[in-house]
Amino acid sequence: MYPDLNLPAAPLKLIKDQEQFFVYDIIRKKNILLTPEEWVRQHFIHFLIEHRAFPKTLFKVETSLSYNRLTKRSDIKIYNREGNVFMLVECKSFTVPLTEQTLKQASAYNKTLNADWLVITNGLIHYAFQKEEENGNIRYTKKQDIPIF
Repeated sequence: MYPDLNLPAAPLKLIKDQEQFFVYDIIRKKNILLTPEEWVRQHFIHFLIEHRAFPKTLFKVETSLSYNRLTKRSDIKIYNREGNVFMLVECKSFTVPLTEQTLKQASAYNKTLNADWLVITNGLIHYAFQKEEENGNIRYTKKQDIPIF
């Protein structure tokens, strides 16, 4: 169906309805049409929960945000226990290369959300960036690994 990703195997529940496949989203608690981007998103959600100890109760998936008077959708937001966005994850299809534009898109969304961490992934490559403030300026420093909660 879709290729293996550079992530641990995830126990995804797939169902076929007529000629379409759906995947059960453990965060939204419903079946979602399976697209290449959703394949990546679901694997990454399971990776964060099962291998990075993020509690699934702190996740929000595909929620709207306002940016430049436009309504956009963030792929994955993870909150800290104080209710602030800790991590913003931008997922792309495994067919889409990660570019500087991908990071700019996530950074633009983060102007509204103010997350401490930005992650961009296409399931094959993952980049994690930690927000740092220096002299009132915000910059993102690339890190070797995605943090453990």
